[in-house]
Amino acid sequence: MRDIVLYTATSLDGFIARKNGRVDWLFTDYDYGYFDFLETVDTTLMGGKTYRQILTFGDFPYQSKANYVFTKKNKNTDNKNVTIISKEVIPFVKDLKGQKGKAIWLIGGGQINTLLLNTGLINKLILSIHPIVLGDGIRLFKDIPKETSWKVRKTQSFLSGLIQIHYTQ
Repeated sequence: MRDIVLYTATSLDGFIARKNGRVDWLFTDYDYGYFDFLETVDTTLMGGKTYRQILTFGDFPYQSKANYVFTKKNKNTDNKNVTIISKEVIPFVKDLKGQKGKAIWLIGGGQINTLLLNTGLINKLILSIHPIVLGDGIRLFKDIPKETSWKVRKTQSFLSGLIQIHYTQ
């Protein structure tokens, strides 16, 4: 069974983006393990808003991966690197988890994070906590996440003030 890893950055107050979806507050001075992490996954999962935000960054960055976007609004895309999924998320993800392959990266956003957390499908969390308080924005988990206990497996701090914490179930 493949792992689903929620690998994301948050502010100190638990936001993954500004209200408008912007992530201009993220540190880009160093990769913070990002490229090593990319080698461990062959599949990405993301919501429609996250996908549209990623498209504003330029060329689609995950062309070598199988990419699934969950949305009911836009069922078509001209991006040959992406498959739009508009059917039920949980059965699709359970089936994907049972297939052979590397880990699956849950990119976000908050709504899909909560859905997969509440159904017990996330195996690992890797949170890069940036030393900034945004005060408002898109939360790591939208709506009401189910209480879930995690074990710390690794922590790393950087001179920039970023702290990365690896959790497992």
